[in-house]
Parts: sequence; C-alpha cells; structure tokens
Amino acid sequence: MPGTRLLPIFVAVLVLLSGCSGVLPGDGAQTATQTATDRPSPTSTPAPTETPADTEASYTQTPHMGCQPGAIEKNGTCQAVASGGNADIFGAENLSAITSERTTIDGTPGYLARPADDGEYPAVVMIHEWWGLNENIEHMADILAGHGYVVFAVDLYDGEVATNSSEAAQLSGQVRENPDAAVSKMSGAVSGLRDRSDTTDRVASLGWCFGGGQSLQLSLSEADLNATVIYYGTLATNESTLRAIDGPVLGVFGSEDQVVGIENVRAFNRTLDTVGVEHEVYVYEGAGHAFANPSGESFRPNATRDAWNRTLTFLDRNLRANESAA
Repeated sequence: MPGTRLLPIFVAVLVLLSGCSGVLPGDGAQTATQTATDRPSPTSTPAPTETPADTEASYTQTPHMGCQPGAIEKNGTCQAVASGGNADIFGAENLSAITSERTTIDGTPGYLARPADDGEYPAVVMIHEWWGLNENIEHMADILAGHGYVVFAVDLYDGEVATNSSEAAQLSGQVRENPDAAVSKMSGAVSGLRDRSDTTDRVASLGWCFGGGQSLQLSLSEADLNATVIYYGTLATNESTLRAIDGPVLGVFGSEDQVVGIENVRAFNRTLDTVGVEHEVYVYEGAGHAFANPSGESFRPNATRDAWNRTLTFLDRNLRANESAA
C-alpha cells in the first residue's frame, strides 16, 4: 500500500559515508529521539507551501561550492574527502567476501563489485556524487556487495575524478549539459546487470547528491528499476513527471539543506503520495546538505548511520522479495 513517511529523525550511532558536500552552516546538538515508525505530529514541521512545477530537476541543481565550512581555501576550492575516510565503520562485521574490478557493462564504464560465492544476487546501480567515481564510492560498492548484491558503480565522467570543487563543478556541469547521454549510460548498466548470469531480475538505483539527482532521472526514464534510492538529490515535484518514477522510492534528506530545500522535499513527498507511488521519505532534523559526507562540519554521523541502515532494509525488502517468498 503506498505510504507517506516524511519523518523528522534523531539518532545516536557513529558511521562514515562518502558523499558530495555543500557550503552550509553547522546545526545544533541533536538531543531528542523519535522512532522511525512514528508519524510526526501536525506541528512537528511547518505546514508545507506550494512549490511551482519544476523543470528537469537534476539538471538545474542549485550551484554550490561543494566544500564544507572550514574546508574552503582562499581561492574558493576544497579537497574531496580523503580515500578510505568511510572505511572504519562500514567495513566492520558480517560482510561476505567479494570480488571487484574496473570494467564496462553494455558500454558503460564503472566499478563492479559482487559476492565471491557463486549464485544469483539482486543488483544495484550506484551513482557517484559530483567528485566522480573515486575510491570512496568504490569502497561503498564493496560494502554493499558484501551484503549480498552485485553492485555496479557507474562512471559518468569517463575516468576523470575531481580533486577540488572547481573540477567537480566542471565535470558535473558537462553531464547536466548532455542529460540524455548520462541516462543512456545508466540505463545500459541497468539492462546489462539484469542480463548477467550472476544476477536476479531485480535492480535498484542508489546515488548521493549529484548521484541522487541522477538516480531520480534514471528512475524517470524508460529504464526498468525495482527500487530507487535518493540521498539529497535535486528533485522533481510535478505530478505528470513523477507518474513515471519506478517505485518504491527511498528519499533521505536534511531539514537544513539549502541546496535541496525542505519545501521541495515536502512537495516531492506529497506528489508521490498523490500519484500513488510507494515511498519512504526521511528528513533528519538539524542536518544540512551532504550530511552523510565525513569531510567537514555538515557531517552528521548519527543520521548517516541511521540512513544507511534504512537503505539496507529498503533494498533487502524490495530486491529480495522473491527470496523471502520462496
């Protein structure tokens, strides 16, 4: 049954995750707790205001520097999160052995990680943030593969990786200037994954920031997805546009995000409910844009851990339905 979950969440566990970043003020301490199953009271968030119909949302993303407060150099650039910065928490326990390689699937370049044991596994197309397919995204692919998925992290930059925000802005801008090419690459990855002998017939998309917007655009395309995960990507809110989305949808956002504004999140959530798409939308109180990025002051480890656990639960429920029914 389609449902609406626009929930403020406060949590208390430590984790690290690679993402993109934005110039945002830090938030205050998180002290309250609300369980995931509780619906917010009518006064828990301000009443939403109407948002005008959007254009191709992920290609009109609000410009931002891509740096965390305190990480901006005098020339306006910043360094991407260091390789391995998300390793300690996610790589800890109970992950299956995997194999990985740089390869292409249906002409789309990327990084493929899969369980080492023979068998058929559900698949995930993973989409990098605006830095590109760096080692942190590869590590996230490894971790997700260790949970029993065939993961293909697509490379929308054809081998280039940004080391500062100026390069990231240029590379992401090139993709947005030719959106059909990006969708074609991602769609090829979807069909190519589904055709592999080591995969089931179920495929999801997952992306952060720039990649979150691309995850939405892939879901709106003719590609056939079984689930869509969006971490603070730029959104569409128009009913006629969102009728094409491949549900179910998991959306993860911060209440203080000034790149993907809370009103857009509310409009997105409301429109999905209107068009009857099954969805879960979580808003983390006090969190800004790219709160799942460990490189600066916007990072919220507690919210990140909670969001990642919800992501794993969401993927498991929607990609392993046939397994649980067997």
